[in-house]
Amino acid sequence: MIELIRDTSIDWKPSPVVALATSADDSQVAAAREDGSLEVWLVSPGSVGWHCQLTIHGDPNSRVSSLVWCRSTSDHLPSGRLLSSSIDGSVSEWDLFHLKQKIVLETVGVSIWQMAVAPTYNPHAIAEPSHRFGNGLSNGELTDASDNESDSYESDSDEVHDQSPEDTRVALACDDGCVRLYKISDIDEVIHDKMLPRVSGRVLSVTWSLDATRIFGGTSDGFIRCWDASLGHEMYRITVGLGGLSSKPELCVWSLISLRSGTLVSGDSTGSVQFWDSQHGTLLQAHTCHKGDVNALAAAPSHNRVFSTGSDGQVILYKLSRETIGSSESELTKKWVYVGYVRAHTHDVRALTVAMPISHEVIISHVAFLDSFYILMLPVANCAFCRVPGPPPEEKVKRIRRREKPSDSGYCKWAREKIPMLISAGDDTKLLAYPVNEFTKFPPHNICPAPQRVPIQLVLNTEFNKKSLVLVQASCWLDVLLVNLKGSSKKGFVSGGQLSLDLLARVKSKKSRKIVCSTISNSGSLFAYSDHVKPALFELKKKESSKIAFSIQERELPKKLPSAHVMVFSSDCTRLILSGDNRRIYVVDVSSSEVLHCFTPRRDEDSVSGEPPITKLFTSSDGEWLAAVNCYGDIYVFNLETWRQHWFISRLDGASVTAGGFPPQKNNVLIITTSSNLVYAFDVEAKQLGEWSMKHTYVLPRRFQDFPGEVIGLSFLPSGSSSSVIVYSSSAMCLIDFSKPVDRDDESDTVYVDDSVLEKIQNTWANGKMKRKFEEYKKESKLKTNKNFEFVEFRDPVLFIGHLSDNSVLVMDKPWRDVIKKFDAAPVYVTSCGLEVWGCWRFNIRGISDNSPLYAHSSVWPQLMELLLWEAKLSGSLVVSISLVTIEVHLLNLLISFEEARVPSP
Repeated sequence: MIELIRDTSIDWKPSPVVALATSADDSQVAAAREDGSLEVWLVSPGSVGWHCQLTIHGDPNSRVSSLVWCRSTSDHLPSGRLLSSSIDGSVSEWDLFHLKQKIVLETVGVSIWQMAVAPTYNPHAIAEPSHRFGNGLSNGELTDASDNESDSYESDSDEVHDQSPEDTRVALACDDGCVRLYKISDIDEVIHDKMLPRVSGRVLSVTWSLDATRIFGGTSDGFIRCWDASLGHEMYRITVGLGGLSSKPELCVWSLISLRSGTLVSGDSTGSVQFWDSQHGTLLQAHTCHKGDVNALAAAPSHNRVFSTGSDGQVILYKLSRETIGSSESELTKKWVYVGYVRAHTHDVRALTVAMPISHEVIISHVAFLDSFYILMLPVANCAFCRVPGPPPEEKVKRIRRREKPSDSGYCKWAREKIPMLISAGDDTKLLAYPVNEFTKFPPHNICPAPQRVPIQLVLNTEFNKKSLVLVQASCWLDVLLVNLKGSSKKGFVSGGQLSLDLLARVKSKKSRKIVCSTISNSGSLFAYSDHVKPALFELKKKESSKIAFSIQERELPKKLPSAHVMVFSSDCTRLILSGDNRRIYVVDVSSSEVLHCFTPRRDEDSVSGEPPITKLFTSSDGEWLAAVNCYGDIYVFNLETWRQHWFISRLDGASVTAGGFPPQKNNVLIITTSSNLVYAFDVEAKQLGEWSMKHTYVLPRRFQDFPGEVIGLSFLPSGSSSSVIVYSSSAMCLIDFSKPVDRDDESDTVYVDDSVLEKIQNTWANGKMKRKFEEYKKESKLKTNKNFEFVEFRDPVLFIGHLSDNSVLVMDKPWRDVIKKFDAAPVYVTSCGLEVWGCWRFNIRGISDNSPLYAHSSVWPQLMELLLWEAKLSGSLVVSISLVTIEVHLLNLLISFEEARVPSP
């Protein structure tokens, strides 16, 4: 029996997302946050789940206003070049190989509100006018809007993304009323081309026509202006509203997009989305469905769907439909109609983009038939340093996608290859994905349940009375916390009240610079961090005769040591190992403050230096092995005794490494998990896959294939007496014992544990039958360890999981409602478990008493509703209508339905 000790005291405040952009090949999405950091998200081969491949810590004082991802003519940049504009007037390029932000344009002197890249006109990608109906679809293919249509006939591959082999042209919408044009070459030169005539007000939005001959700009005085891109003169202007002619506040045109049909779409501060004929500047349609500013617009690859979002938290779909004029079916007219909305964000939504991340099949060389399902058996790539066996020559290569994970949300029902996804993000810090072609049929999918997860490290049996310490990395400081256990439980679960974390020390970074990485030694006496300038080392000492129990002393490090992407102490605490931003790995002797050795990761002995930056480091407990992982998933193994690179492992199945480590007392075994949620056990000394991985890595139990979320961490038993490991994501944890057989036919249910749910239900209802049923449910919720691959799913986002002992595990999570309370921006509306609670509702409980309805105002029972919806989520039988009129919940074999009461609220 394992005790789960929960703590929710960690301060966690993720930063809002201010801009999104899709790569030139539509496979990756870049998200810029308000704190200056940038994330690149993608879907790993063979999976449908999203993975944050890399994070770049940019300048926190320069807020990004927009992102553009343009195609590059260079072969070493297949995803294109990622550029951003800032409020301070600068333009930056984000180097995805070196993980750096580079300023390519110092400043234009004023704020840049938006930037747009000129497309290349490709007439072969657009159908002839005689055979197409406005938006590029033939008359016979254009159908009326439907909430549940899949539109499988639509071709999403013909969107014009190609950039000219010439220099990339970029238009900047500036605060002084000018649109500035620049040319950006592949040699990082930014050349000023021209400046369009200055207008009254600020230019807030800009876009190019499809043929790149016209530039459209939306301003703060309520106008949309059209300029000739080559001559620079104004062709016409559109009056969106009264603008400067009225005494009312300014009307701001926040967003513009140009469609293949020649339609220009605008979104403004009145909540209006308007469709214009870009050739003549006349209004086609107008919709005022938003209750606040329209911040962003996006179009489907087929350009017959447009999405809008804004400060009311809604994402709205408009679709191009056809209408018959008169009695003749041949006389058709196009019309943009409102289809529906989804409001899953709790705060302002600031950005939209469309991507097709699931675009590659996985090559299968071994296929095992198991319970009518094909389970992947993928080979690890051979290389000069890697001797992992490849596929047998007699086996045929088949192409098959991995069995998708079932999901209550329906994400895996629509997440398929070549299916476009709409991504939204904003002040609530989350990224949500929607099916473009079935927008109103499925609810959105939460890409990152724990955005900007707080880095946490736990060390046991320190030199401070054998106490455990926790190192928490905040944005600009480090906290060293002392773990105090107030008691234990024999019931298999310990609530958060049984544990406290006492602050021992806090170290702030110099000049409030953002901390990139940190680490603490096993003894607890040494800890270090690095910002984007240089690393720093500190020693924690306990004072016997002083009011201050602990003191902090900064230790000296080599002066020429570069800033680090990641760092770790050796097991004996004598060495600090860090990966510098110059792509080298430094081993520093702590006592002498000297660099003992410097490793240069290589793919083979003859290759030149040029590997991606190292973002993960793992050391063995005997101090012999060091495993380094770069940001793309390649693994380098070094021998710290001979000071040589021992092994190179190419990225596993094309996926990134999400977690890893050496188990205690098993120094030659390296455990690795990937973004495809596969687990590998390597024998590093023999340079091969371990025996366990040979048998089981690609034929794991079905319940592990259904593991919710991406694996983000591992926790080994501290004693090393067992060969088990806890693998966890932001939503669940799984106990894997490598010494036990893998029962692939086991259909045991997932175990869910949450003490707050059980406590709430006992305090909410006084019904004796219900109490007894929940007591039985509570007994069944204990974590069992008699079988392999046991699960625990958590209600709140998990930040960290680690063993306190062989029989107790610390779970550090945070209720999302507590995270929302600390946001600077106010929520758009109040939710209960993600659903709106307005007015008076009634609920019927069948199977408990009679069927008479019970009336209660929503303010009386929000906790009850939250509890029931959470339990329904666990049972997987929650059905929610889009209009939120009827909710049916199957809970403990009881049917509980909520219906909107047609009675006035008290």
